[in-house]
Amino acid sequence: MIDNRLAPYGAFALRVALGVMFLAHAYLKISVFTPAGFAGFLGQIGLPTALAWPIILAEIVGGLALIAGFHARIAAVALLPVLLGALFVHAPNGWLFTAPNGGWEYPAFLAVAALAQALIGEGAFAVSGRSSEAQGRTASSAA
Repeated sequence: MIDNRLAPYGAFALRVALGVMFLAHAYLKISVFTPAGFAGFLGQIGLPTALAWPIILAEIVGGLALIAGFHARIAAVALLPVLLGALFVHAPNGWLFTAPNGGWEYPAFLAVAALAQALIGEGAFAVSGRSSEAQGRTASSAA
């Protein structure tokens, strides 16, 4: 049973946590790895180096959209390729993200969390769209 009183706040918490995580990873790529270093890493694993800036920008724009609740469903779906790409890159390293070069459980969890966010909706305190509670009322009244 879903608690319709609290579900929008759960969606909000998930949305903000995902947004902060994306901003943190973009910051890591800019300040620690550097965009040139990240591009070099992509080249080493056989991906186009030209993907470096689009990935960084997707993490920044998507992270901000999630935090603000600006079309969070679309942002979560749009960021799934970044997460699935990270899952693909880290899969050969084993299960735990503490393994050398990081394992695959963290990107897998984040991909599922982004999918959950897309299914749940914006939740409370969103700058666009309706809260999950309002979406549920509209869907049930339309049935």
